[in-house]
Amino acid sequence: MLPELSRSEILRYSRHLLIPEVGLDGQRKLKASSALIIGTGGLGSPVALYLAAAGVGRIGLVDYDVVEESNLQRQIVHGTGSLGRLKVESARTRLLDLNPAIQVDAFNEPFTSANAMRIADPFDVIIDCTDNFPTRYLTNDLCVLTGKPNIYGAVYRFEGQASVFYAREGPCYRCLFPEPPPPGLVPSCADAGVLGILPGTIGTIQATEAIKFLLGIGSSLVGRLLLYNALDMSFEYVKLKKNPECKVCGPHPEVTALIDYNEFCGVPGLDHDEGSAGREWDITVSELSAGLQSGKPLHLIDVREPHELAISHIQGAQNIPLGELAGALSKLDSSREIVLFCKTGSRSRRALELLVSAGFRKVKNLQGGINAWAREVEKSLPIY
Repeated sequence: MLPELSRSEILRYSRHLLIPEVGLDGQRKLKASSALIIGTGGLGSPVALYLAAAGVGRIGLVDYDVVEESNLQRQIVHGTGSLGRLKVESARTRLLDLNPAIQVDAFNEPFTSANAMRIADPFDVIIDCTDNFPTRYLTNDLCVLTGKPNIYGAVYRFEGQASVFYAREGPCYRCLFPEPPPPGLVPSCADAGVLGILPGTIGTIQATEAIKFLLGIGSSLVGRLLLYNALDMSFEYVKLKKNPECKVCGPHPEVTALIDYNEFCGVPGLDHDEGSAGREWDITVSELSAGLQSGKPLHLIDVREPHELAISHIQGAQNIPLGELAGALSKLDSSREIVLFCKTGSRSRRALELLVSAGFRKVKNLQGGINAWAREVEKSLPIY
């Protein structure tokens, strides 16, 4: 039996009640429904806000990060007063302020194969608002195995995409992407950047698909991938078909339980410092500073993009963007000690792997990148 609406709720949702496709019964459906939002960042912010405002009765939030100043350009569920707070608690406070009549469950933990089933069990829909491949594949496989819809979104610079992967009615994420890309091939938002409003556009589409599914109205994005380009304001659709050879939703699945997705995607564990290449290959900012002050002949190579030099730079460093490094190897002196750096150490770690594979041995990765240098050594430099 669907729950009744209070007088206050009837007033709050009155604009929904006027829509024939929603009406009183539809709003009662939303009150009885639940949604799990994995990630409370750029995409999770608009999804969470609009589902709460719409009256979805129970909302789960999964994240294990804290609010940082660089988040506020796009993660609108958080504010300046939330800096340093757990993201799930910051978001929970905001959602309950927006709609005190709903239930908000906060899961301050990594979403892994060990806890995914437990966390997802009470929820009707799963909304993928993540920014990494291990969690995307985990979310997909979880939804296939439990028969739940996976409402997917992704953003990059000015481009976004969205779909609903629902194996009962159409393809799953693995039908489209059977294997993850090689580690490091697709840069993160922290490395590549993202237009702040873009997650709002894609996240609102995800929220729309969730509401439509919970109400059982309209035609969904099942079997279609929406591609959005903010620069030319274009929306395109790609038709998707179920892959009969899919390892998780095909007729003869190989994946029948959740696996180790970090290993599957070839990425480090969740507690690994992505700005580190390992003790053998790292140099700390204090070690680099001491070496430069002693006059040690170090060749500093900045593998960031040229436009990032206007934000911060280290005096005397040579700029060779990561994408151009392979073509510049012949111009580098392998007898000199080379120190590679970028913003936080992730791109320079990939640059180090490239140089080592080409036979370079006197090469180091600046752990933490130029942001660590700005925090600990040259404190007049901005952190971004």
